[in-house]
Amino acid sequence: MIGMSDANTIKLLDGSIWSKEELIHNMDNDEFYYKLCGKNMLSSSSAKLLLDSYKKYYFITKYGQSESQALRDGWLFHTAILEPKVFESQVFVDVQSKASKAYKLAVEENGKAFTFKERESAERLADAFLKNSKLVSYLNKAQFEVPIAGEVMDMPFRGKADIITKDGGIIDLKTTTNIRNFKHSARNYSYDLQCYIYCNLFNVSYKDFLFIAIDKDSLVPKVCEVSEEFYYDGERKCEQAIEEYINNVKQDLNEYTLWETL
Repeated sequence: MIGMSDANTIKLLDGSIWSKEELIHNMDNDEFYYKLCGKNMLSSSSAKLLLDSYKKYYFITKYGQSESQALRDGWLFHTAILEPKVFESQVFVDVQSKASKAYKLAVEENGKAFTFKERESAERLADAFLKNSKLVSYLNKAQFEVPIAGEVMDMPFRGKADIITKDGGIIDLKTTTNIRNFKHSARNYSYDLQCYIYCNLFNVSYKDFLFIAIDKDSLVPKVCEVSEEFYYDGERKCEQAIEEYINNVKQDLNEYTLWETL
């Protein structure tokens, strides 16, 4: 295995050894979190890539990928609730299309920009969330965007919890296009894998992990507890992702081939 660190240090994928305290402290810096840690630690996102193939994980980790609209919308929704100052600091452009000259210029000048339509959508979702007293109660005395570093199955992992409640539980915020079907979507998008990894990194029982999903169209929210079966499904996926990494990390990717009996 890659790990084999003591309780206070962690061995990264490149072989370097870091103090866990130093890693976590530096993770408040997005460039450090997404670049150095992104290339040298696993995460729930990279583990999901490994479930598809090591080759996909390798190239996306090395070269990145284009940001999907779902990721843009999700990020704005999160910041509108958890980091309103960050939300307000974003550059929003009054254009009908991202192909417009005004939008491209805003991106060129600021590195990132959003449209007024994207802002309105995020504010609509956040407003529905913040008007629900049951949902707002979870934010009372809570911590937001909490980074963590540690080992899961002897491999270095990083994570960032949306919400750590006053009682030490974890809450992850999601958006969905079909709130009635969220139970299926949660497994389809491997939220079970994310749950397993975060519970282990933060040393939290699956019984203290919640998903709060909100429907993009109807604005109906759903609070979802986690079952033991869901948690252990995540464990199996984590084992599969790590096996995919270990079996292929030294392989010539030109020879990488998947095999299956149909």
